[in-house]
Amino acid sequence: MLDYLIKGATIVDGTGAPGFVGDVGVRDGRIVAVGDCDEEARSVLDATGLVVCPGFVDPHTHYDAQILWDPQATPSNVHGVTSIIAGNCGFTLAPIKPQDADYTRRMMAKVEGMPLAALENGIDWNWHTFGEYLDRIEGGIGVNAGFLVGHCALRRYVMGSDAVGHEATAEQLDAMVGLLRESIAAGGLGFSTTMARTHSDGDGQPVASRWATPEELVALCGEVGRHEGTTLEGIVDGCLEYFSDDEIDLLVAMSTAARRPINWNVLTVDSRRPDQPWRQLEASSRAAAAGGRIVALTMPVLVPMNMSFLNYCALNMLPGWGPILGLPVPERMEALRDPETRRLLASRADSEEAGVFRRLADFARYVIGDTYAEVNDGLSGRVVADIAAERGQDPFDTLVEIVLADDLRTILWPMPTDNDPDSWALRQQVWADGRAMLGGSDAGAHLDRMSGAEYTTRFLADCLRGRKLVPLERAVQMLTDEPARLFGLRDRGRVAPGWCADLVVFDPEAVGADHARLVDDLPGGTARLTASAHGVVRVLVNGVETVVDNEATGALPGTVLRSGRDTETVATS
Repeated sequence: MLDYLIKGATIVDGTGAPGFVGDVGVRDGRIVAVGDCDEEARSVLDATGLVVCPGFVDPHTHYDAQILWDPQATPSNVHGVTSIIAGNCGFTLAPIKPQDADYTRRMMAKVEGMPLAALENGIDWNWHTFGEYLDRIEGGIGVNAGFLVGHCALRRYVMGSDAVGHEATAEQLDAMVGLLRESIAAGGLGFSTTMARTHSDGDGQPVASRWATPEELVALCGEVGRHEGTTLEGIVDGCLEYFSDDEIDLLVAMSTAARRPINWNVLTVDSRRPDQPWRQLEASSRAAAAGGRIVALTMPVLVPMNMSFLNYCALNMLPGWGPILGLPVPERMEALRDPETRRLLASRADSEEAGVFRRLADFARYVIGDTYAEVNDGLSGRVVADIAAERGQDPFDTLVEIVLADDLRTILWPMPTDNDPDSWALRQQVWADGRAMLGGSDAGAHLDRMSGAEYTTRFLADCLRGRKLVPLERAVQMLTDEPARLFGLRDRGRVAPGWCADLVVFDPEAVGADHARLVDDLPGGTARLTASAHGVVRVLVNGVETVVDNEATGALPGTVLRSGRDTETVATS
């Protein structure tokens, strides 16, 4: 007898092949029948008019902390994600020494936007090794979760406070390599790092990995190559805009040293810079010529990110803004009242030195979000340009006056600058390029500023009922089999006999996502942005229902994806 039978669905198997009507039978967590199936089952779902496809694989998340207090990995779970990769960008919670927990919490709060109160109240921090961290999660999660080993954690564990501000000695590097070896042997999927200038710790200093030499990075990557089923992820400064030749050489050296793929995020696509994607993807071509592989992650939807003059955000990255927004609130407000300071901030935001962050400088196109002062009543949802026109003011002055009235608490939503037809046409070209892959949600990070976890259902909705830039079968392949194959996930990413029963059943006429909303459901009384799903009829993880009609069941059938056991080595050429 089957455990579960899905009857009469349109089967889109993840390979890109045309969909067909049939049944899917599940037993003991595996798919045992695809096509016509008359065997009896304990549970039967009539899926007439619905689509069944593999569970979605999110290749770039930061659920490392959240999964400890939210084992269902919400809201990714209700949007059909059945497998996640975490431990990205060099940031992991293990290995860790007890005396470094406070530093790590403050770093994660700063660099990944995880509320400090949630990190302090939602986690017991009772592990030391990477294996102990994985064991802490195993057996009690609602998704399958793989974790890379973060460079910052390795450096801090070996070098202590000297990890920031110092190069490693030969002895320290040997110790890091040994610690990485131990962590991968315990199930770590590989190695992640960051060299990006935007990544600073809770003290405002460059995070530990940014002090590493190329030789250190290559040595650590070389260790990764000695283990089955491993991979690499890395961020360099040029990921934000344009790679330098030296950065490409470094990424190529890392991949070839490990003989493993390395992925990076996020590849931005904007018709105002039509050459940018191709310059970035040239890194992949150079890697291929050297026997390596570099894969760019790019998002198939626009993910709005809110801004605030109160909390650390992308505005702090604008030239000259960091020192002002880093002042104590009373001094910050006083500085913002000064016309000369405003003029300087506005001019530098719109200068060439702002680079990729220059897109934030069109303050007239900001939408006012939540407000708090009585004088700002009625402004929520309105565009700054319209308010400024009514007041006869410069848009930036108008925005700052609104923010000051709210004691800096105003939530601001910049309108996307890359939502034009030419940008979408350029994205379509990038998606068809084998050097790029969908991903980059950052789910689990920047919790009060953005919600990218629902990109899967938003993308399907756009493909089925929106722009229709790719057919359904291709869209599913991009969300399932392609990321599963990049990470070498064994028997995941396709609807096929013998493969793991990670499945999504959705209504093609309804699948999609709500707008993000702020909810107060984090430990310590803190808030995050989240979004509900539409049209997600069922999600199965290892053959067990985890979502029924857009709502989580509470079941926790997921597993930790451990290197070698659950992954196989992926060739670089």
